[in-house]
Amino acid sequence: MRGKLEKRFFYLYTGEAMAAVIFFIISFIWNKVFAHLHLYSLYSFWISFFLLEFLLFQGSVYWFAKWKRLKKENTAITPAYIVHRLKNIKKWNTLFIIISPFMFFVDLVRWYPSVPATGLYIAGFIYVFAILEYINYFHIQLSYDNFSDMKYLLKSKKLKKSCLRKDFERLG
Repeated sequence: MRGKLEKRFFYLYTGEAMAAVIFFIISFIWNKVFAHLHLYSLYSFWISFFLLEFLLFQGSVYWFAKWKRLKKENTAITPAYIVHRLKNIKKWNTLFIIISPFMFFVDLVRWYPSVPATGLYIAGFIYVFAILEYINYFHIQLSYDNFSDMKYLLKSKKLKKSCLRKDFERLG
């Protein structure tokens, strides 16, 4: 059981870190290949992209801490200092989520009448994806990618609390 859990945590932390790197590379390539989208000129793109990258970094740190602790101390309980730091960072995440729609408005006003709509759509997609990541990490587990999770979902017919939320509740 420990070996499976260790592999799972390793998979999760490396997956989050790789996603952050890959998204960065893709954004760079898209900005070069599709310059007419003006992605790097849109405030809404930058705030949404930063939020997504910031969340992926937090997820990577969280799963790495769990993996490291399981490997060294044979327990899957997240270290309290990590949970407290992520609880404090959660406020920043909320702030970026609230600020982001205003950046879309600023871009609309700034670029009017030649608004780069496709670039805004991409920024909007990134923003929605970041919000889903936020929900998945801090509130309700949205990702069900293994047999155990799917079995729980089918049996209970409800979504699980996220692991981080359980840690917040454990530490009060």
